[in-house]
Amino acid sequence: MVVGKLEKVLKYDMAKIRATKPLIHHITNYVAMNDSANATLAIGASPIMAHAHGELREIVSAASALLINIGTLDDYWIQGMFMACEFAEGKIPILLDPVGAGATELRTMTAQQILSRFKISVVKGNYGEIMGLMGEGNAVKGVESLDVDLQKVANAVKEFALLHSTVAVATGEVDLFSDGKDIYILRNGTEKLGKITASGCMLGSIMASFLAVQKDHLIAAIEGAAVYEIAGEIAGEKATEGGSFRIALIDSLSAITPEAVMERINLEKI
Repeated sequence: MVVGKLEKVLKYDMAKIRATKPLIHHITNYVAMNDSANATLAIGASPIMAHAHGELREIVSAASALLINIGTLDDYWIQGMFMACEFAEGKIPILLDPVGAGATELRTMTAQQILSRFKISVVKGNYGEIMGLMGEGNAVKGVESLDVDLQKVANAVKEFALLHSTVAVATGEVDLFSDGKDIYILRNGTEKLGKITASGCMLGSIMASFLAVQKDHLIAAIEGAAVYEIAGEIAGEKATEGGSFRIALIDSLSAITPEAVMERINLEKI
């Protein structure tokens, strides 16, 4: 049972991140780079944002996890994503954040190519992005998810995970997780997270940090989401919306404890 296992491993994994400071290699969108770097530092890991082709092999070889975020694409970055995945595959875990997949052909095709060519450990998208990659039309507007039926999303998350032999995560009002066998739902977080830029990208960075120390990728994804969403709750209790909330979120990520997470977590198997 994941809930019981989580209680046992979360304290160890958080301590290991903060003690070992694993390097998390991001090829991510330039809208979110600063926030993602600060979130990674706050949880205790070490971020690097590098996409130059000439250094990818060296950086991947030094990293403990690779995060690919397709939020701002161009041909050079796409090729770099393929190269980084090739260098990382079988050596370190890879998290794919298919930002805006389903909204444009380029985003959808890029995400599908990465999924078809490489073994991806975790795919984290909002409801619409996951549904878009499953061929559901009109599921995404811009990079935001439109309203969809939760049970339909849960089924799609499980099917997606099974199809791609990965852990699939669909984020939204609640977060859904599946390894292709089981489905878990996390009911933590705050609406304020949806009112700042890069909130989903920061979540990806926290998940990748846990992937660097936890070999069970489903556990790592749930750990990362629980820590981030609960840090958001705590920040939301201290700050108003906007810039002060963003600062409070980073502070909360820096100070959060496994005890605080387990006290607040609302996770169940469905």
